[in-house]
Amino acid sequence: MMNEKKLGTQALWAGEKDQLVHGATQVPVVHSVSFGYDDMDEWFEVATGQKEGHIYGRNTNPTVQAFEDKVKILEGAEAATSFSTGMAAISNTLATFLYPGDRIVSIKDTYGGTNKIFTEFLPKQQIHVELCDTGDHAAIEKEVEKGCKVLYLETPTNPTVKITDIERMVKAGRAAGALVIIDNTFATPINQNPIELGVDLVIHSATKFLGGHADALGGVVCGREDLVEQIYHYREINGATLDPMAAYLLLRGMKTLHLRIERQNYNAQKLLSI
Repeated sequence: MMNEKKLGTQALWAGEKDQLVHGATQVPVVHSVSFGYDDMDEWFEVATGQKEGHIYGRNTNPTVQAFEDKVKILEGAEAATSFSTGMAAISNTLATFLYPGDRIVSIKDTYGGTNKIFTEFLPKQQIHVELCDTGDHAAIEKEVEKGCKVLYLETPTNPTVKITDIERMVKAGRAAGALVIIDNTFATPINQNPIELGVDLVIHSATKFLGGHADALGGVVCGREDLVEQIYHYREINGATLDPMAAYLLLRGMKTLHLRIERQNYNAQKLLSI
């Protein structure tokens, strides 16, 4: 976890420098869907990843990239990719790694939309879902030991604010060869960095605390580069792309993330002491 002063500075400026132009201090909203190059050779270099740049708005965008880079840096991740909503981030991530016959272990108190995926949509794809009582670590470990492709956690949970021991669950997941994914929306990178505890992928509904103003939908997943690349490829083809205007609003909201979470923590402690 970064020290408090650095967290505040990173929330303000991380990921933005490469996208600033003409001496601007704020990342511009780039609405262009297509991006031009002088010749096909240069276009090919960008399209194949040999040279930095953008090809088409469904794939990447400068404003969106700044948002992804900021989250990546705050979470201490190797890479990040964004989505049109938090649920798009969750559903696309699960769809990237789960196939018919696979098994996923999770908890009963996940966000309502996530729970719907577990109880309604994944079973239709012949993916076995085992939901354990939140906080019953022994029960989760027992199910993970039976074998699973993914161990999916959410802590604190939305909206029940239940807590799971991340390090303990990572150990169980590692032993079973499972991919460990966590929804870190309620904690935010200010309070918790699951990657430092061994988690493979961290998901945020950016609509909530990252944006902070309830005026932009968005989602993001970050973690190991090899895993994020697979999720990005699924998203770029299936199309749940984050809009550049929403990315701008999320960037703006994240500039006060450290201050807002610090105050929320203070207020919560005050309420607990009453």
